[in-house]
Amino acid sequence: CHVKCSCLDSLPDVLLCTNYMIALPFMQSIWRELPPICSDVRQKQRISIDTLPPEVKAPFPSEPVIPLRTKTIKEFQEDMERATTSGDWRDVRDFYLTTFDSFLEINAAFKREANAPFNTTEDSGVNSKFLNAVYDALLCTPQDIQKSVLKGIINSLLREWKGPRTKDDLRAYFILVQNPQYSSTSTYVIYAHLLRQIAALSEADHHFLVHWFKKLSPRRFRQLVERFLHFISTRLLPAPPDELPPLTRCSWWIPAATKVLALFNAANSISTPPIMSFTDFYNITLDHIDIMEQYRTWQSHGNSNKFSFCQFPFILSTVVKKAIIQRDSEQQMISMARQSLVNKVSRRQRVDMNLLFLNIKVRRAQLLSDSLDELSRKRADLKKKLKVTFVGEAGLDMGGLTKEWFLLLVRQIFHTDYGMFTYLKDSRCHWFSSWKCDNYSEFQLVGTLMGLAVYNSIALDIHFPPYCYKKLLTPPIVPCDQNTPIGMATATLGDLQQVMPDLAHGLGELLCYEGNVEEDFYLTFQVFQEELGVVRSYNLKPGGDKIPVNKQNRKEYVQLYAGFLLNKSIYKQFAAFYRGFHSVCASDALMLLRPEEVEMLVCGSPELDMSALQRAAQYEGYTKADLTVRCFWDVVLAFPLELQKKLLHFATGSDRVPVGGLANLNFKIAKIDVLPISHTCFNQICLPPYKSRKELKQKLTIAISNAEGFGLE
Repeated sequence: CHVKCSCLDSLPDVLLCTNYMIALPFMQSIWRELPPICSDVRQKQRISIDTLPPEVKAPFPSEPVIPLRTKTIKEFQEDMERATTSGDWRDVRDFYLTTFDSFLEINAAFKREANAPFNTTEDSGVNSKFLNAVYDALLCTPQDIQKSVLKGIINSLLREWKGPRTKDDLRAYFILVQNPQYSSTSTYVIYAHLLRQIAALSEADHHFLVHWFKKLSPRRFRQLVERFLHFISTRLLPAPPDELPPLTRCSWWIPAATKVLALFNAANSISTPPIMSFTDFYNITLDHIDIMEQYRTWQSHGNSNKFSFCQFPFILSTVVKKAIIQRDSEQQMISMARQSLVNKVSRRQRVDMNLLFLNIKVRRAQLLSDSLDELSRKRADLKKKLKVTFVGEAGLDMGGLTKEWFLLLVRQIFHTDYGMFTYLKDSRCHWFSSWKCDNYSEFQLVGTLMGLAVYNSIALDIHFPPYCYKKLLTPPIVPCDQNTPIGMATATLGDLQQVMPDLAHGLGELLCYEGNVEEDFYLTFQVFQEELGVVRSYNLKPGGDKIPVNKQNRKEYVQLYAGFLLNKSIYKQFAAFYRGFHSVCASDALMLLRPEEVEMLVCGSPELDMSALQRAAQYEGYTKADLTVRCFWDVVLAFPLELQKKLLHFATGSDRVPVGGLANLNFKIAKIDVLPISHTCFNQICLPPYKSRKELKQKLTIAISNAEGFGLE
């Protein structure tokens, strides 16, 4: 049932060598004969995970009869206790040696019923309690037992490759990937080849594994994910020559590990609630590599065999994705500026350096009308660097005026008196007003404004529900066909809960109601909506006003109702908003983002950690030990949240925390002889050398509470 590697029988100590694979050309030649690593895992994630692929229904090769093994958890634990007490490990050694000698023996030991098929996604057929007990004890056994397990795994992986894998093979992979020995770099060669074989499995096999991984305990699941991330990080960084094989000889390690990690990410995504936060799949080591090279590879080759981390965006942190979008934006800005310059020169016209920027001139008294007019007239310049001028003010825009403009403009646009957006108190967020009109250009200009903020790396004080960002990525790239629906994301009761929690609660009760739904609720497939004081009725489907809601169709009613409120009733408003946003942010980089990450790019980080700002602060004319500096931080850390936000606005021009947190703000405190002032372009606050904490608090509070408008000395 397997190919025996006889050379290892006479070399048990070879497993002590961390790079023993290099010394065994025989084994290397066998590894090279294994099937190539499968590609396009990201595409696999797009395939519906809830429907069994047709391949699953195909006939499988006949499976050999599995030998009967009857050892129980209690018997195994008794063997371990006796061995630990007496020092006689023979029974334990025999068990481990036999169990991991082949895929057949692995199934014999851990399958609940040896020759039962268990060919379902819902039940792997593995005795997980027994498996966990065996693995929990493994690292407590003598080294020779641990080496015998690794040797058995090598033999198992060397089994001759013959066509499709059986479900017992899948079970063996499922069991082997949980082995705790892979935490050590000395086992990484074996681990890498195990991952390579799992990555090379068929789509149908991956489908089964995803659902089996979903059933792991949260602790085991997290351990495995962390092990993958550590393996990838270790292989990315330079390793001592005697620790790992040269990177040039094992360039496939990282692709294989990332593709298997993608299966765990898929398992996490289909779990309700998710087993882990999506941020726990981030590999922070990737924050320090040349990510733009990865991005260019992905743009050129897509999901082909040319590996790029961008094929697996779940592993990239928001910091990395923001860096990609920034660099991509900068390249587009440079391209637009160069094009404008070339056009002027080719026409032999005088070159004005202002043509390199998107110049916005506004009056504070007419901020909204001036801004919308400027953006409307200068659509062709939207991808140039933004530069704002407040008429009648001497401030020069090096970034601070732009942030001030966004802050004030958003405050006015989202005011309830303006009518474009409704503030929902229960969910504490804004949503699109459903009023109908002939021109939705203002919604497009608001989308443009939000796109400009992302494009120019400005965080906004906007409170949309997460579902809004899901709609913005549906699809992530504007379709070429103008008739293709945009922003029509699937709407669930959970999505409605984000926007209208009371209504969602009522619909949830309708779904759970045990009585006579039709007679007690007296509902039809017709809904009513108030628009500018007028109540209008809408059918959720043709003839809906004549179709009663009952126990059989109530789920359809809830789905249609949620879809109507979140999509159909505001389609034109959101479509205009969508096109405005994408007119600025059209980039392949948007395909890398989750809705939650788009929200973070738009709104910044939700955590206002002043202690992190204190740790990262730099000083000019002061040291952190000076009395003024110590008093400053005592006062700021004791400020309520509202004043801390005002301080952030005073120093940076925005009260939003950038992606990555305040530790990445490059904040500076400088010495000055007059009242506190700031240079928002450089995130700098200037303080006189106050003699007391009380005086500093008084003057600082006055300064940050009266911080709108710019001037020069």
